Amino acid sequence: MKKNKLGEFQELILMAVIVLQENAYGSEIQRDLEKRLNERLSVGAIQTALKRMEGKGFLTSEWGEASQIRGGKRKRIYSATPYAHQVLREMKDIRAQLWEAMPKLGISNV
Repeated sequence: MKKNKLGEFQELILMAVIVLQENAYGSEIQRDLEKRLNERLSVGAIQTALKRMEGKGFLTSEWGEASQIRGGKRKRIYSATPYAHQVLREMKDIRAQLWEAMPKLGISNV
């Protein structure tokens, strides 16, 4: 794995960016992950993670068009870099190897 590893939260955000494609902006990423995780997330935490990942070369961003819904504000749209795709593949492979190596998980009747 590369020097720049992803934490679990960053990994989830990066995956959401890839899933959402042209709709990968802060509040939409928040909505998507809240729905999938069934928990509330701070948009500030998401924005911080997006900026950090952009600084590490996992993401690029550009300004989208202004919309009336947002009061004329433009959205910052994020895209995953080829490097991000590579790191995600490596992480998926490592996780798959670990799951394969684990003994069967027991089910408790407690």
